[in-house]
Amino acid sequence: MHSFSSEQWLPYPLETVFSFFSDPANLPPLMPEWQKARVEHALLVAPLPPPTGTAGTQRTMAAGSGSRVKLSFRPIPFSPVRLSWLAEIQDFEWNVSFSDYQVQGPFAYWKHRHSVHAETRIGPDGVKTQGTRLVDEVNYTAPLGPLGEIANALFLRAQLRATFAFRHSRTLELLSQAR
Repeated sequence: MHSFSSEQWLPYPLETVFSFFSDPANLPPLMPEWQKARVEHALLVAPLPPPTGTAGTQRTMAAGSGSRVKLSFRPIPFSPVRLSWLAEIQDFEWNVSFSDYQVQGPFAYWKHRHSVHAETRIGPDGVKTQGTRLVDEVNYTAPLGPLGEIANALFLRAQLRATFAFRHSRTLELLSQAR
């Protein structure tokens, strides 16, 4: 099994960031355009209501524990082949974290935990800015046994890094548009 982690600080309130990531409709725009990602089907289980007095969590639909989302995408540019990925949401806790677990898809195993933490940063001008640190932790096993291990060493891990780098820039762009 392999692990991958990524962090991003966003100059937005924790509730806004969590709401954005817990809405499955926001997943395709976070993927590179060439993948032509789309949500094929979503069976959403509404989470328990957010904590009383919590701002920003009711503007979108959230996929709570037990939700299943089927996504399809192109694995390489210009590919006529589309891969399907069925994920189930686990461990959902408003404004803290949730995990998506691959039920069916391209990996032998995949679990991705999204967590958010309120964090203040001091800019170069000395001004404090309230924001959110987004942490992504992925545990995965490549498919095809030993061949998958070779693929992981040759390109899969690098592709994960590139995917999350793209995702970071798109997250900033999409959240700024939503304001």
